[in-house]
Amino acid sequence: MKHLHASSDRLSRRQWLAQTGRGIGVAMAGMTLADGARAVASASPEANQDFRAPSCLVSADAPERAVPRPEKPFRFALNTSTIMGQKLSVPEQIDVAAKAGYDGIEPWIRDLDAYQQSGGKLADLRKRLEDYGLAVVGAIGFATWVVDDEAARAKGLEQMRREMEWIAQLGGRWIAAPPAGATKSPIPLPAIAERYQRLLELGEKVGVIPQLEVWGSSQTLGRLSEAVHAAIETGHPQACLLLDVYQLYKGGSGVEGLRLVAGSAMHTLHINDYPADPPRETVNDSHRVYPGDGIAPLNRILQILHGTGFRGYLSLEVFNREYWKQDAVQVARTGLEKIQTAVQKALG
Repeated sequence: MKHLHASSDRLSRRQWLAQTGRGIGVAMAGMTLADGARAVASASPEANQDFRAPSCLVSADAPERAVPRPEKPFRFALNTSTIMGQKLSVPEQIDVAAKAGYDGIEPWIRDLDAYQQSGGKLADLRKRLEDYGLAVVGAIGFATWVVDDEAARAKGLEQMRREMEWIAQLGGRWIAAPPAGATKSPIPLPAIAERYQRLLELGEKVGVIPQLEVWGSSQTLGRLSEAVHAAIETGHPQACLLLDVYQLYKGGSGVEGLRLVAGSAMHTLHINDYPADPPRETVNDSHRVYPGDGIAPLNRILQILHGTGFRGYLSLEVFNREYWKQDAVQVARTGLEKIQTAVQKALG
């Protein structure tokens, strides 16, 4: 909406109603979880504070008409799986993300572990990130926090605690919580909710929020509806989802279900695309391509997410072996350009 000046831009009643109606429509889209899903909808209300529209107040020294900075619909991050084949160190991965023009980076836990095992310090990584102005928008690990085996689950929780501490030291606020170790047979949703609640409570102590992640090929948390159900049932105000364009397709979740997830219940979307062939039943991670180079309904996905109030990060996550053979900066830069084109096409 354009900024309005009180002395010259007076609205007719009809214009005012039209403008207000659009505003109400956007607000209602952000409340789609309604009463039954309020626990997820209220997740971490401060999480999107960086994406709020700026104030339109005019200072005494300002020109007659103050022009607010346009709101950025989304921010962009590089999941380092995209350049995994180049076998770069974490400092080099950070350099790539910065040179390519991203707002954030989503590292893999195993790379952070290898960095520390070789004598690297997380404090040095944080300084590098801050110098570039890069945010840590999450991290990808495979702790067994949700499995049925009690001993393995306890080990997984301890692993998650340690990994969340690493992310906190880097200045990050989120970490992926996929159903690692529980993909072959389904776990009842009440058990998932109880275990995710415990993980959220652990995250509160550390200051890092675990994001419940959908894995489309998994028998546990393979569908959007399962993740939403489990997150709601925790009753925890920081319960949230980590979704992925490819994973939604692989698991058979229709994109219209995204309308029922409030934007405040998501902080990151893994963005990518997939081809028509091989078909959904046999497609795998290696077939992922740049956004816009496949058949994913990205227009609709981005429009829905924007309508629900999501203003988080679109994090490029692909595992394409052909991309891994190319220059890492070029791959990252091409990916960012593809994301920006997709956003422009969807939102104008």
